[in-house]
Amino acid sequence: MQSYRYLIFHKPYGVLSTFTDTAGRPTLKDYISVPGVYAAGRLDMDSEGLMLLTNDGRLIQRLTDPRWHLPKTYLVQVEGVPGLEQLASLERGILLRGVKTRRCQVMVIPEPDLPPRQMKTITPHGETSWLRMVIFEGKKHQIRHMTAAVGLPTLRLVRIAIGELTLGDLKPGEWRFLQEDEIIRLKQKYHKKLLLGHYGIV
Repeated sequence: MQSYRYLIFHKPYGVLSTFTDTAGRPTLKDYISVPGVYAAGRLDMDSEGLMLLTNDGRLIQRLTDPRWHLPKTYLVQVEGVPGLEQLASLERGILLRGVKTRRCQVMVIPEPDLPPRQMKTITPHGETSWLRMVIFEGKKHQIRHMTAAVGLPTLRLVRIAIGELTLGDLKPGEWRFLQEDEIIRLKQKYHKKLLLGHYGIV
C-alpha cells in the first residue's frame, strides 16, 4: 500500500516551483529532500509563499481543478494608492485575454510583517500600498495581470494561505509535514466538494 506524504513549503523569491531546471536556477530540490512529491499548484519564480506538495495524485487533481473554487490568499504590494473604483474592478473581475476573472475578495491592509525579500527588490517610482486578495482560480500570472490592468503594478506577491492551510511560522526556505488533523480536514472538505459536484450542487 502506498504511503502518502503531505507537506507545506515557504517558497522564497527567485526559486522555481519545480525540482529540475536546465538553466541551473534555484529549484525546490535545493530545499526539499522528500522523494516523489509534486506541487499542487505552482508559484511564479518572482512570487513567494505557501506551496502544498504531496505524492497523492488524486488530491492534487482535486485541489488544482478550477471547478472546486479553492480559495488562495495573497498579500500584494502594489505601486500606487488604490481608489474605490480600482478595488471594485478587481473584485468584479478583470478581462484578461478575452476571459473575465472570477469575482474575488480585495481589501487594503497596513504593511504586513513579512521577512525581507532575499534578493534585490524592485524600486517603486512612488507611493506603495498593500492588498489582501483572495482568488478562487489560478490563471498564469493572474494577480499581476489583474493589478496591472487597473493601474496598480505588483511589486511583491506572497501567498499566505491555500484553503485553510496557512504559512504559520514557516520562514522562507522552510517546510514541514502536515499534521494528521490537517490532512483529515483537507481530504474531508474536498471529498465533500467532489460529492456535491457529482450531484450538480457546486
